[in-house]
Formats: sequence, structure tokens, C-alpha cells
Amino acid sequence: MRKIIVALVLLLAIGFVVLRFSEVQNIMDTLHHSNYRFLIAAVIIELIWLYNSATVYSVLYRLVGLKEESSHLVLVATAANFVNVVAPSVGIGGIAIFLDDAQRRNHSTGRVTVVGVLYILFDYVAFFCVLALGLIVLIRRNNLDAGELTAAAILLAIAAGVAFLLYLGYKSAERLGNALSWLARLVNRIMRPFIHRDYLQEERAHLFAQEIAEGITMLRGKRKELLWPLLFSLNNFALLLCVLAFTFLALGTPFTIGTLVGGFAISYLFLIVSPTPSGLGVMEGVMTLVLTTLRVKLEAAALITLTYRFITFWFPLVVGAVAFRLLQGKPKNRPAALDKTE
Repeated sequence: MRKIIVALVLLLAIGFVVLRFSEVQNIMDTLHHSNYRFLIAAVIIELIWLYNSATVYSVLYRLVGLKEESSHLVLVATAANFVNVVAPSVGIGGIAIFLDDAQRRNHSTGRVTVVGVLYILFDYVAFFCVLALGLIVLIRRNNLDAGELTAAAILLAIAAGVAFLLYLGYKSAERLGNALSWLARLVNRIMRPFIHRDYLQEERAHLFAQEIAEGITMLRGKRKELLWPLLFSLNNFALLLCVLAFTFLALGTPFTIGTLVGGFAISYLFLIVSPTPSGLGVMEGVMTLVLTTLRVKLEAAALITLTYRFITFWFPLVVGAVAFRLLQGKPKNRPAALDKTE
């Protein structure tokens, strides 16, 4: 089964790149006429972003009582980012990589699930801070419309749903189990006409809820420690804003902080709620349009968008594919004692 999953992911990745080859060609042509010094700086910052993302996971692992090497988590987090691209699911797809790694490294899958959900939640909370600034920019420039508000409402609903499940697990494993059972029944009802069988096992919902509740219990009394993953999540967006700023500089286009924050916030918002992989096609159009409304010339806005997407999408995609392959080649740990908790 593991080999089938690996083969399927790699096949999706190959098909994904082939289908978007024309866009890659346009991006390479754009990069050929850019200031390479600023582009190198942007790529270095993107690498720091990959490491910083893994640092968030490292902090969360320690909070739930798991011990793992930082270098290994960099590999897993980068591979998870790759899977989130080729099999998008609002950030949920990458958790499967962490769960698979948890089984290979003899970690509690329930605690690792809590880590993955908390990562998504902190990422959303940090982004809402950036989005608030972006919306303020648009309001001041009279550029805010119903599209941005609708996308923000969808994101808020997703974040609220994730937070509610964590709250249920914090209060009662039984309540969380009932909620997961209901979700499993809903998914099975939707999928049964297509696959003619149950897609999820309802009987495992309560067992899985017990494991998740155990991980959430480890967070009690650690409110101050929860500040660290939030700060690292905020740093993720600060790094992405730096990449965008260096992209402007590489193409010799003047900008203001308002243009930078407003353009990034709205573009990233549609990246999250878009049904396409990492907002592919959607974000390119939205970022170009938003930058244009923020008084960036159309030609410059299109070039900036293509360059930014190469650095933050195509480059991590390649790095993630390598990380995914390396991760699958690692040997499975021998059964060991349970992770020590503090």
C-alpha cells in the first residue's frame, strides 16, 4: 500500500508539472530579464521560510511531549508542503505525511494529528493578522469589494471549524469522538454512490478521538509556550512579504508598504480558499489584478506575479519532491518505548 501511495503522489506531481509547462516557460523568460542579486536573496529567504515552517512543527512536537530531530522535521515538513500542492485539501493533505512518518518513527498518531491541526490553526491566526492589515489598505484606497469579504468569510469558517474540534477534544474525548463519527458518516454518505463502500471507518472515530484528546491534554498549563508557534507562524508571513519585496526590487518596480501588504494579503487569501493546487491559476490572476488596482502597471504586476510564484511555488515544489523521495527511502525505526512526556 505504501508503494502505491508513493507512486500515486509522484504520478500526480509529474502530471501536474506537465500540464503547467507553459506557465513554467513564461516564468523562466521573466527571470531571464531580472536582477539576479535580488532574486538570489529572495530564494535564500524562501529557504529560510522552509526551515522556519519546520521550526513551528518542532515547537509543537515538544508541546505535545514528542521528541524528534529538527533536521528530520525539516524533511517531513518540506515533503508535506509538496503533497499539499499535488493533492490540495486546505492544508490537511500534508498531515497524512506526518501520520505516515509517526507510524514509521513509533510516535503517537493522535499527538501528531494534534500537531498538524494546531499548525493549520496557528497559520490561519497569523494570516488573519496580515489579512486585517491588507483589508485596511484596501479600505483606505477604496478597493475593497464583496469578493474579498466572501473569501475571508470562508477562511474564517474553516478556522472556526478546526478550532471547534480542538475545543471538543480539550473538553471531552467522547464529544470529539461523536463529532468525528458524524463527520465520518457524512463523508461516507457522500462517497458511497461513487465507490460503493464506506470510505471511513466510523468505529475508529472514538479510538482516534481518545488519541487526539491525549495530545491536547499535554497542552494544558502551557499557554505561554503556545505563544512561540504563533510567533514563528507570523514570521512565516514576514518572510513571504520579504520575498515579494525582493521580487519588486528584482524587476525594478517601485512600491510602498501598503501595496506590498495589500497585494500579498488578498492574493494569499485566494490561494487558501482556491480549489486549485496552491491557488494555481487563481492566485496568478488575483495577484496581478490586485497589484494593478494598487497602482502597479499591468505589465509590471504580471511579471512580479510570475516571478514571485516561481520562488514561492515552483521552487519549493521541486525541493519538496526531493524531500518526499528521501523521506520514503528512510528505514523504519524499530519498536521503542513510548515517547517520554514532561
